[in-house]
Amino acid sequence: MSIFAAGLWARYKRPMSTTFVHVALDQQLPLTCSRGGTCCHGNRIGLNPWELARLAHARGLTPATFRERFTSEGGIVLRFDGPADDRGLPACSQYLGGDDPGCTVHDARPLVCRLYPLGRRQQGERTGYIHLGSTFPCLSGCPAVASLPKRTVAAYLESQDVSAAETAHDAYLEIMQHLADAALVLLLDSGLAKSGDRLTLRRWRELGAGPAELRVKTLGPTWLDRLMTPLIEGPLDEPAVFAAHHHEALQAAAQDELASLADIPSLRDASSLMMAMALHLGRALGAESAPLAAHWIATARAHGARD
Repeated sequence: MSIFAAGLWARYKRPMSTTFVHVALDQQLPLTCSRGGTCCHGNRIGLNPWELARLAHARGLTPATFRERFTSEGGIVLRFDGPADDRGLPACSQYLGGDDPGCTVHDARPLVCRLYPLGRRQQGERTGYIHLGSTFPCLSGCPAVASLPKRTVAAYLESQDVSAAETAHDAYLEIMQHLADAALVLLLDSGLAKSGDRLTLRRWRELGAGPAELRVKTLGPTWLDRLMTPLIEGPLDEPAVFAAHHHEALQAAAQDELASLADIPSLRDASSLMMAMALHLGRALGAESAPLAAHWIATARAHGARD
């Protein structure tokens, strides 16, 4: 069963907006950074498991310790709890202010930081770059960029070394869909849907509409650790390999703990668990949870499930 979550946005620092502008790779834009630090204050930085592991390594911490100290929403968002700027917006927890300001984990910074002020939008097989708002974001936050040399989008992306982070993002997008597939299989192929069950899709809808804390509670500590801070050995400079090993570990754990379930309540809980993981990972990747849940609910209903 193949599922595509339409309209997924790669991670972007600002809330999703209906106003965005597509940019071409050869387009000249004010992309020479003035190093004002505006983008390191008052934003939202999503993290996938590979990025969390990279940040932890850069700080000399275990992923679990980094998640506890520096993230929120179950490990998918960097905390912004540093000193405020002159707008009253808090700094990223990894930002160093004072006389020598800057990012303390710059070499390991997440994709959203590498892309800013751009975003990456994926629809079907098409991937493109955008910026949010009709006015280029940096012009209002750091007006000094207007006097600096313009750069092409392609040159900027190359200078930001986005390829590994984009590889990780795309690999985890596939894992997200596999987790949703597992939730659908547990609902549709186990006899759960045929039993007349009406509660599973309601749980999926609640998981999509509710806060991150609801998904974290549904996962529980063990599955949250498996999803966000997996114990994976191997080089962090190979994101595709990291993600593949992570996927294998999740599959093995699901096979060991869920494959033998037979009673309706247990199957319902297992399907909700897989959906909670898919939605939690989707949120880390920049997707809104409610539309994702609605998409998978529609797929399940098209195959006979009821709510």
